[in-house]
Amino acid sequence: MPSVYNANNAAAYEQLMGRWSRRLAPLFIDFAAIGDVASVLDVGCGTGCLTFVLAEAFPSARIRGLDYSQAFIVDASSKAPADGRLVFEQGDATSLPYEDRSFDAALSMLVLNFVSDAQKAARELVRVTRDGGTVAACVWDFRGGLTHLRVFADTAAALDPSGEAFRARVFSGPFTRSGEFASTWTEMGLREVEQTSLTIRMEFNSFTEYWEPMLAGQGTAGAYVQSLDSAKRSLIEHYLRCAYCAGDADGPRSFTATAWACRGIRS
Repeated sequence: MPSVYNANNAAAYEQLMGRWSRRLAPLFIDFAAIGDVASVLDVGCGTGCLTFVLAEAFPSARIRGLDYSQAFIVDASSKAPADGRLVFEQGDATSLPYEDRSFDAALSMLVLNFVSDAQKAARELVRVTRDGGTVAACVWDFRGGLTHLRVFADTAAALDPSGEAFRARVFSGPFTRSGEFASTWTEMGLREVEQTSLTIRMEFNSFTEYWEPMLAGQGTAGAYVQSLDSAKRSLIEHYLRCAYCAGDADGPRSFTATAWACRGIRS
């Protein structure tokens, strides 16, 4: 199985995470510092949140976006320009369909902790990157940096045994620990390895805007919510609303969202 992330509805994903991924993408590209490149691969491209920003940042480069979700690839491809410079393809991050040293840079944003074998996927990023090219990735800091999900997961864990299992599974995913990225990048033989954190803010106009994207079944949170019976879902919704409002009236809220990011150069 190439992923443990529900991804079959592009529009629903955009509301759940796509809009925030696009906000993170420029920060990740700046940190990756891939230089003057002719070809870039985006592994786990989803609906193209990073891929399209790469295409704008490097207008002369050949950009490839790969994702296991055919629904996401169809959606992203429908928005790509007709000149063929930006191509989206379906594939498995743990077995990339490209020759060794095919790209000047290989990037992966908010994906590696959801694939079936994160270490293998990381090695695939290195394999398809040319000598001297950049390999960079980032994932959300679920434990301490993704506030909006932490509020949800802690509420679910307090009310439902399966919610506790959901929190444990997501928060213990690969590359979510401090220094884990840098250690793996170094072990893979990359040089000039650097790990950092990147922070954006997620703004919601109301509790409804915060809660409803989780009802569509996308991602890990959506899959968990969809698995609940109506009584348990209503119970979690009630107490989650209390947590969101935190003693104040319903309305706009702004949550910090931090990702771990790492870059290195292939020797």
